[in-house]
Amino acid sequence: MLRVGSNAACMACRNLVSTNMGVRFRVPLQKLHPLSRAIHHRYSGNTNPQRPPHRTAARSFTSMSRLPIRPPKPPPGSGGRGHQQQRNFWVARLAARLLRLRYILLGSAVGGGYTAKKTYDEWKDMLPDFSEYNWVIPDFVWELGEHIDLDKLAKALPEMEEIAKLLPDFDKIGENFTFLKSLLSFGVSLGSEVKGASGLHLLLETSGDPPLKATDSSTAATQDSSDKQYKKSSDKEKIDQLQEELLRTQLKYQRMLERLEKENKELRKVVLQKDDKGIHQRKVKKSLIDLYSEVLDILSDYDANYNTQDHLPRVVVVGDQSAGKTSVLEMIAQARIFPRGSGEMMTRSPVKVTLSEGPHHVAMFKDSGREFDLTKEEDLAALRHEIELRMRKSVKQGQTVSCETISLSVKGPGIQRMVLVDLPGVISTVTAGMASDTKETIFSISKAYMQNPNAIILCIQDGSVDAERSIVTDLVSQMDPQGKRTIFVLTKVDLAEKNLASPNRIQQIVEGKLFPMKALGYFAVVTGKGSSGESIDSIKDYEEDFFQNSRLLRDGMLKAHQVTTKNLSLAVSDCFWKMVRESVEQQADVFKASRFNLETEWKNNYPRLRELDRNELFEKAKNEILDEVISLSQVTPQHWEAILQKKLWERVSTHVIENIYLPAAQTMDSGTFNTTVDIKLKQWTDKQLPHKALEIAWETLQEEFARFMAEYKGKDQDDIFDKLKEAVKDESIKRHKWNERAMDSLRVIQHNALEDRSITDKPQWDAAIQFMEETLQSRLKDTESVISDMVGPGWRQRWINWVNRTPDQHVRNETKNELDRLLKLHDEHTAYLANDEVTTVRKNLEGRGVEVDPVLIKDTWHQLYRRHFLQKALSHCNLCRRGFYYYQRHFVDSELECNDVVLFWRIQRMLVITANTLRQQLTNTEVRRLEKNVKEVLDDFGEDMEKKTHLITGRRVQLAEDLKKVREIQEKLEAFIEALHKEK
Repeated sequence: MLRVGSNAACMACRNLVSTNMGVRFRVPLQKLHPLSRAIHHRYSGNTNPQRPPHRTAARSFTSMSRLPIRPPKPPPGSGGRGHQQQRNFWVARLAARLLRLRYILLGSAVGGGYTAKKTYDEWKDMLPDFSEYNWVIPDFVWELGEHIDLDKLAKALPEMEEIAKLLPDFDKIGENFTFLKSLLSFGVSLGSEVKGASGLHLLLETSGDPPLKATDSSTAATQDSSDKQYKKSSDKEKIDQLQEELLRTQLKYQRMLERLEKENKELRKVVLQKDDKGIHQRKVKKSLIDLYSEVLDILSDYDANYNTQDHLPRVVVVGDQSAGKTSVLEMIAQARIFPRGSGEMMTRSPVKVTLSEGPHHVAMFKDSGREFDLTKEEDLAALRHEIELRMRKSVKQGQTVSCETISLSVKGPGIQRMVLVDLPGVISTVTAGMASDTKETIFSISKAYMQNPNAIILCIQDGSVDAERSIVTDLVSQMDPQGKRTIFVLTKVDLAEKNLASPNRIQQIVEGKLFPMKALGYFAVVTGKGSSGESIDSIKDYEEDFFQNSRLLRDGMLKAHQVTTKNLSLAVSDCFWKMVRESVEQQADVFKASRFNLETEWKNNYPRLRELDRNELFEKAKNEILDEVISLSQVTPQHWEAILQKKLWERVSTHVIENIYLPAAQTMDSGTFNTTVDIKLKQWTDKQLPHKALEIAWETLQEEFARFMAEYKGKDQDDIFDKLKEAVKDESIKRHKWNERAMDSLRVIQHNALEDRSITDKPQWDAAIQFMEETLQSRLKDTESVISDMVGPGWRQRWINWVNRTPDQHVRNETKNELDRLLKLHDEHTAYLANDEVTTVRKNLEGRGVEVDPVLIKDTWHQLYRRHFLQKALSHCNLCRRGFYYYQRHFVDSELECNDVVLFWRIQRMLVITANTLRQQLTNTEVRRLEKNVKEVLDDFGEDMEKKTHLITGRRVQLAEDLKKVREIQEKLEAFIEALHKEK
């Protein structure tokens, strides 16, 4: 009884109040359980159970549920009955307390359902009305309404303005669009089945006549045969009608899809533009293909031959020359971006085109920051011209094609993401103007790209020519015999349909029955009417109109998914990304292993050296060379002047002695000596001396520059820079031109120095005498050496070294002895030997049996007199040591008249002043100009990668280069794989 009362109390509590989302529901008191009414009257203070105060009762009960449960005190005089009633009330309160959580959960569920229903209605009201698109869906699809979820279709096609406001996700748009296409294709296939079933049902109804009687067997047989023929003809007509209706339905769907694609394209363009402004940051899809393209660019630089290490997927576009490869690629890129010519080879090097989606239709080269707007004709013309220039620049002299890859990226709304490589067209004959190995070079380039096991081969075949003339199909079948990664494209189908007598030949081609090659898929496209001025939109319209009216599609020779470049682009993109996802991680592991091997080799061979690649080594060498050039400015003035003075005298001493001093001194007259010296010095200063001085200064600067570089080389410098430093030095010296304007001022300075004859003090006099003695002794030594060579070895050398004189030396020796006797007899003899003296000497020699030529006599006399004169000049120089007193007081003494000393003083002073002038020009101007030239040469070398590769060589350099490239490739691949996984 107690349990029944408790349950009744619980039911009463549950019916009494329900609280949900702030709403309180009240129940009339008369409908409550008697026990509940008793509880109500007990705690509400109402003593009259027939007139319950509803508001007070509800409020009291609510407050009661929140009070702690304590047993009420029994009224006096109640006895055991009151205790039993108290216990029943206590059980009821406990049950209500335990079930309180249940009320909360129930109320939350009701409120949540109400909120979800309200939100769903609001969203549904926001969706557009699709009644205006009823014409798109055929009637038979509406009849199959149970297969179509109209709510899902409405969600898949929201209005553009609403989507732009909500900034939808690209992935959601793609899913919705994919759903629409699958839905429509399902409707088409289902409609075909329905029509086929109705046709079959019609045939069954037509054949449902009652059986013929036996008495009319002959008539029935005749009528039966005529009925069969009639049925066959009517069936054929119906089949034709069904095919035409199906084709019209497919075209209707196609137009609807294209319209939706256009709207979707505009929507994506708007959203991408907002992405660029930073409104909606979504960069995975946009940058995924760019990451992959960067990896391919690095690989192209790392390994131009694409050896087995580079197995990353790319779409390789191959075909015979003028088969329409470039046109197909342009249709996929949606822009006429390549140079074109009628029958001429235009693609001379591989062109890698990275296609990606973007808000604007632009193109850009990998190594250039300029963007070409593909919506403007002038930018398109500039892009085509730039591609042609790059192709011609990449082709070496004497060649026709190049294997150097040109990297180009094209972005635009609605462009399928992939990487394509357009290769030079395969030729069968080398024509005039081509290199003899052009055909083999094109084959080798094509094979190098196609032998990549993950490369997708897009084989382009010209449909307007005979299939037997195709060359590329044999090449493709060799590279991919099973056709697992080949897509066959038949171009110029409009010309093929017009020219071919049997259109079934086209069907054989696209079914893979004509060519000896296999492929994943076969496509037929039309890329224009052959005019270079056609736009992409006009080509698309022409292609659509052609296939819409073509009997190839109408007669079932071609399937709808096998035609148009749009379907081709979608198929190639899907195949490309499928291949990427299947192979990219494996390639990342390959480069990871290669990186480990290279790092191990570096640690074993160069454990204490940093891994500096060629560019980093060049920067290090550049700093060292600039430091060496700066050291030139730290050379002391004394060092510069000493070097310049010594070199200048070594260069001009022969001219001074032979052309100035000796001719003047041999006149034996003081006035004639001074006059001759002044004239010759003036001529020398005006014509030769300044040029000689500048040449000497420039040579001195070169030698000092080379000396400093050699000294730095010995200070623990890296010998890997030797070739670079030598090349920089030679190129800098070659470029350096001395400032010719300094020549005029130098000429004036030298002329004034040589005009001065006043020796002011004794030290200058002594220095001039010492300078004169050193010069004359050096010349005398040289003259003695010449005479010794002329007459041969003396008797002592002949006895010691066991050598003899030659006949010519014997004649020279006899002539010398005869001329020595002549000089002893005439000590003041002139420098010239008279003819009678020559005859006398000759006769004397003939008397001793020596035949001698007069020329030989004069030649020997010149050297003997030169030695005789120098010996006398040295003796006179010793006498002039005490002649400064007479010179200073202008005394005239024939023995102490030292005009030659004054001449050497003038020469010496000119050398000192010239060296000082050249030193100032060197330190103030030329050293800085040389430093500038060195910087320019280093900058030029830094931009010339070929030059750096030639000048900085060695296994250490190559190993560092490989490490840098492999690390960069691995990092790029890992970033790409991470982005690829995020996109999934």
